[in-house]
Amino acid sequence: MTLNEFSKALANEFASQTYGSHPVELYEPLRYLMSLGGKRLRPAMTLMATALFTDDWQKAIKPASAVEVFHNFTLMHDDIMDKAPLRRGKPTVHEKWNDNIAILSGDVMLVQAYELLAEIDDHLLKRALKRFNRTAAEVCEGQQLDMNFESREEVSEEEYIQMIKLKTSVLLGFALELGAIIGGADEEAIEALYEIGVNIGLGFQLMDDLLDVYGDPDKFGKQIGGDIIANKKTFMLIEARNKATGETKITLENWLQETRFNPVEKVAAVTAIYDSLHIRAIAQQRINAYFDKAFHLLDALQVEEVRKNELRAFASMLIDREV
Repeated sequence: MTLNEFSKALANEFASQTYGSHPVELYEPLRYLMSLGGKRLRPAMTLMATALFTDDWQKAIKPASAVEVFHNFTLMHDDIMDKAPLRRGKPTVHEKWNDNIAILSGDVMLVQAYELLAEIDDHLLKRALKRFNRTAAEVCEGQQLDMNFESREEVSEEEYIQMIKLKTSVLLGFALELGAIIGGADEEAIEALYEIGVNIGLGFQLMDDLLDVYGDPDKFGKQIGGDIIANKKTFMLIEARNKATGETKITLENWLQETRFNPVEKVAAVTAIYDSLHIRAIAQQRINAYFDKAFHLLDALQVEEVRKNELRAFASMLIDREV
């Protein structure tokens, strides 16, 4: 039971999945987006959680893939809202086709996610569906909050953390929770795994904020400083605005108000402000706190230690990631 085994099983599942064929414009974008791959962290987490409680983790493969299909459905629609030109280095669906096709193809992806989730044993299905539905609604709530923040002058740290919890973390929590449900875990373990996933998700998203400023552009896969250029209200910016005083605050606010600027100059200037305020260290401390909480909950889980090794190694890999 290794991450490599889980990844191979998922790759085989996605390669063998079939979708509708007519009209081609409805289903081809779905196949296109799923073929772009991605990290597939969420379905791997479902398999890891199932394997904590049973050797028959293969029964979770199709439900696990439902989590990934749902995740990609949200990405397809998010890309339309963000007017994003690229996804995983390739043209986004709305760019390759158009907005209307991307909306409708995304809708059919959601239907596909439900079909895959329905492969769960009947006596577990109602609980899994209820939790999936609640999680899906929360992801939408998080996306709406993120859009709301774009037009707001001030966003508090607490509001930001709640937004990323809904938009990103609850799905990681559900991925582990689903695996625990399928694996036959007791109530305490199911709840613990959900909290483990949520805390991993919070640490993961804050690491994304940090890497957007300090990551290696050759490894990160996205434009370094993109959040700074867009004045995106990340943890980094919120902390800097809270801590900046005097000339530093004036300079930061001037860059936020400036509409005509050299992007390289702006990224360098705002990063220098972050450096002066030790924002990187503050963000890293918060990231570590979320991952530490996840590890603490995992340590307390009443499961054979050897079964925890893959999930523990997986979380450690996310802490040390550079992309």
